[in-house]
Amino acid sequence: VVMLQESEVHNSNHRQQFCYKNVLIPKWHDVWTRIQIRVNSSKLVRVTQVENEEKLKELEQFSIWNFFSSFLKEKLNDTYVNVGLYSPKTCLKVEIIEEDTQYNVTVTRRFDPKLFFIFLLGLVLFFCGDLLSRSQIFYYSTGMSVGIAASLLIVIFVLSKFMPKKSPIYVILVGGWSFSLYLIQLVLKNLQEIWRCYWQYLLSYVLTVGFISFAVCYKYGPLENERSINLLTWTLQLMGLFFMYSGIQIPHIALAIIIIALCTKNLEYPIQWLFITYRKMCKAAEKTVPPRLLTEEEYRIQGEVETRKALEELREYCNSP
Repeated sequence: VVMLQESEVHNSNHRQQFCYKNVLIPKWHDVWTRIQIRVNSSKLVRVTQVENEEKLKELEQFSIWNFFSSFLKEKLNDTYVNVGLYSPKTCLKVEIIEEDTQYNVTVTRRFDPKLFFIFLLGLVLFFCGDLLSRSQIFYYSTGMSVGIAASLLIVIFVLSKFMPKKSPIYVILVGGWSFSLYLIQLVLKNLQEIWRCYWQYLLSYVLTVGFISFAVCYKYGPLENERSINLLTWTLQLMGLFFMYSGIQIPHIALAIIIIALCTKNLEYPIQWLFITYRKMCKAAEKTVPPRLLTEEEYRIQGEVETRKALEELREYCNSP
């Protein structure tokens, strides 16, 4: 097993096992830092990631699961393996598919702009969810994007509505969901290559499906029911919290930011709660003072004043027409 070090390049041309031990403790400035192990090869190779050396030994032993999973593993000539900041050790096995294959393995620790973008997207969705749920531009753009990205899923969903539950074609449709998800994932991974080689077809697909999606959204129109708008707002805010948590590599900092965001979004509620709690605590801390009794002289004076006042009011009432 070859131990990897950051910024070091390991070249090889045969089947090899590698391990990387993370010894640095994450700091607050590592919130958008990502550790990646890159395997770049001249031909296709199969990379399997495990947790430690014991798992590597298990991979060497024959089992039915390992046999079938080896066929399911994707073969690439440029593979990135993400390593968690709190992961003590990560190991991987590189298998050569063809002879005369040269590959190199490197470990990098760097600022990842994708994480920052995901966090920023979460902030926008959380704080602007109520505005976006009422925006027509957001409604049409989201509808067109969903239609373009998931057109195969939509077709399979529509077809499944017309199929009887016990039909054998229904099994094919259920399998079609998985195939569609796999196809979408494959397209996203190779989007740059597809655009370079088949940009005419890709552009035609985007324009056609985008127009159809816009027509469907235009037919049904934006949301008008207040409950539906509230549901969309809450959904966007939950997605925003999820993106905020996913965009930060240090969990306790992510939770702290989420709590601050929740308090900031609903600032009047915690302030009101704190004020009520403070008032109750002040009232509980106050000592009850017994009422002071009047002296005999004060009682006589107050009686004369009140009697004189009552006689004056009675005189005015009797003289009134």
